[in-house]
Amino acid sequence: MRLFILGAAFATLLSSSAFAQAPDKILNSSYDIARELFAKVNEAYVSANPGKTIDQSHAGSSKQARAILEGLDADVVTYNQVTDVNALVKGGAVSEDWQSEFANNASPYYSLPAFLVREGNPKNIKDWGDLVRDDVKVVFPNPKTSGNARYTYLAATAYAKEKFNNDPEQVKEFVGKLFDNVPVFDTGGRAATTTFVERQIGDVLITFEAETRGIAKEFGEDKYDVVVPAMSILAEFPVAIVDRVVDKRGSREFAKSYLDFLYSEEGQRIIAEHGNRVNNEAVAAEFESQFPEVRLVRVEDVFGGWDKIQEEHFASGALLDEIYGQR
Repeated sequence: MRLFILGAAFATLLSSSAFAQAPDKILNSSYDIARELFAKVNEAYVSANPGKTIDQSHAGSSKQARAILEGLDADVVTYNQVTDVNALVKGGAVSEDWQSEFANNASPYYSLPAFLVREGNPKNIKDWGDLVRDDVKVVFPNPKTSGNARYTYLAATAYAKEKFNNDPEQVKEFVGKLFDNVPVFDTGGRAATTTFVERQIGDVLITFEAETRGIAKEFGEDKYDVVVPAMSILAEFPVAIVDRVVDKRGSREFAKSYLDFLYSEEGQRIIAEHGNRVNNEAVAAEFESQFPEVRLVRVEDVFGGWDKIQEEHFASGALLDEIYGQR
């Protein structure tokens, strides 16, 4: 009996020691244009959890996923595309059931591709069909490296599928014309913003609605207009714990607490303040007037799901490569 008590006490001591030694810092691997959002999220989280630190890594989300597979020790990911998290699943870094670990398929907020045009909208750009006109130059990043741009590609394709009754050649021609109107393909969303805002290239920037609002606010709402098309594609922002890293570092509890914060009312309010649409009903109602109505289509309904999209559009030699090759 005495040995049992001593053993139990020793086990408790080890457990307490392990808890005490849990890291007080984690790394969040995130997408390119989320710097300002997570600066505010992290500030609020640390205020409620003194002694904790969240470091950030930002780039195109596909590039970020590759960095983790190549050794970047990120404890959590906050991406803008499901396929990038699934790449981590295939690489053994994230568990297969990651979407069941948090609400709304592990997507605490959502957005959509929208347009930012120069003040007064001199080219009268209102919808996707205007982007293929000969007199319009379009700026968005490279879909090969940016989840942001992949949503742009998918939204434009969804529009063309409706317009041309799913005729594959007309859809391909439409998307090809759109690509022809892009003067430069940057690697990520923030670089595309720099091209449009600072280098003054292009008539319209396509990016997430949240980014269009942030740019107008930062650089002058008298210089830019936000245009939300009548139809766009639902862009979910998936989050996940990187199991391979947190199990090694002992940071799982911290990582989960951090991602849970994104779903809290405070976290949802910060996210909405940065132009994203949220699922919390009370917070969504509070910001309802800031978001115009738009018909959002889902990738599952238009394209048959992310696995099919990857195979038919984004895999090597698939439709995206075909369109690039013809340009």
